[in-house]
Amino acid sequence: MKKPELNRRLSSLDSAFLYLEKKECPLHIGSTSVFEGKITFKDLKKHISERLHLIPRYLQKVVPDPFNLGHPTWEQDQDFEIGKHIFEITSEKPVDQKKLIEIAGEIMSSVLERNKPLWELHLVNELESGGSALVAKVHHCMVDGISGVDLIKILFDITPEGTKAPPAPENEPPLPKNDPTRAFLDSVLGSMQEGMSRFMEMQAGMLYLTQAMFNPQTAEKLPQIADVLPAISAPPPLLPFNGACSGERRLAWSEFSFAEARKIKNILGGTVNDVVLTVLSEAVARYAQIHGQKLNDRIVRFMVPVSLRQKEQRGALGNLISILPVEIPLDVETLTERFSAVNRKTALMKEAKLAEGLGVFGALYGMMPAPLQSVIGALADTPIPPFNMVATNVPGPQIPLYLVGKKLLSHYPYVPIGYGLGLGCAIFSYNQTLYFGFSSDAQAMSDVETFKELVDRVFDDLLATAENMETQPASAAA
Repeated sequence: MKKPELNRRLSSLDSAFLYLEKKECPLHIGSTSVFEGKITFKDLKKHISERLHLIPRYLQKVVPDPFNLGHPTWEQDQDFEIGKHIFEITSEKPVDQKKLIEIAGEIMSSVLERNKPLWELHLVNELESGGSALVAKVHHCMVDGISGVDLIKILFDITPEGTKAPPAPENEPPLPKNDPTRAFLDSVLGSMQEGMSRFMEMQAGMLYLTQAMFNPQTAEKLPQIADVLPAISAPPPLLPFNGACSGERRLAWSEFSFAEARKIKNILGGTVNDVVLTVLSEAVARYAQIHGQKLNDRIVRFMVPVSLRQKEQRGALGNLISILPVEIPLDVETLTERFSAVNRKTALMKEAKLAEGLGVFGALYGMMPAPLQSVIGALADTPIPPFNMVATNVPGPQIPLYLVGKKLLSHYPYVPIGYGLGLGCAIFSYNQTLYFGFSSDAQAMSDVETFKELVDRVFDDLLATAENMETQPASAAA
């Protein structure tokens, strides 16, 4: 992979993940990977050390703007030590999956220290299976889901033998001298450049919306599209897992056959993402009923991140995302009706290029002066969250991967939550399996395992429903 060109100054979106972070809401993404066979701590450190020069951002730390005129910058950590980032967790007893989930939850509960590059790896051995697990956490200001997949291509191999990493360059460019005048001009110019970039993004978003609205096919569907737009303006009704967060994370994991998910979407006529949102929304409905809430005229609003990363931007770190507010009714009688409602809504949003258009709002925020964005982040509080739940689906490689010769068996993703969103779900597809990683806040939602069990049952129910439709004669199905 070609070594990407990295921006020195954080964008408004990258910076927002720093400004909004607090102990109740650690803003790192992460994962727990389980391997076949034991990975030694020595081998892991050697492997990562040999490849770190391929991901130079992992050697840099966040430095606040000295004049508070622009966003922070990425600067080389002159005191970098690999031992500050890779840790080994030992246990006297064999670690089963329940204990591993507990360990991962504890790791995800703490905020990353800002005085070093914002990533950590925690190696867990003594698994019951005889294998190893690796719990990774990386600050969201460094990567989004798609760029996180790009990192996998650097750190993992496609064969047990692996490939030797290319050597690091011998002659590193000299560090610039500490010149106050130059630093001041850099702050001013960096702030101006960011404002101009966001202005261009706003224009692009407006153009996307205008083109979509004047498209003859889209124009016919304006009444239906209008039904989607109110999701942006008013807060949704609170669900049982929407409440004040403590920062203590509890996790749960599920996995499903990717082939079965594709089978469902082929029979019902949609996408794998429609399958995911159907399963999650039905599980939310059943969970709400368990907690005594009525479903009549109620909705769940998902915050669905959408990558805006173009092909030529693959390999570059940072965040290039928009957010879709996907509202699904809870009072839907059948799973087929629920799937149709999800498919209709997501198709309209895609056709109207709503993700690109909603980038206008992010661009407007980014046009504000960096100091004001920092203050807004520090003071931010949302007693009524704009969404009920985070749901992000990231496609990964569909072939086996290896780390220091050990096969990656499973990969459970983690998505950050907070500010009233007490539940999130990240989905990662790997080697023909869909891995669901549920993250909850212990104060807002103490029974995430219950939700996981509901998701498992709903997926089985949806698969059975689809298979039943497939075996029915066409006349009976009609």
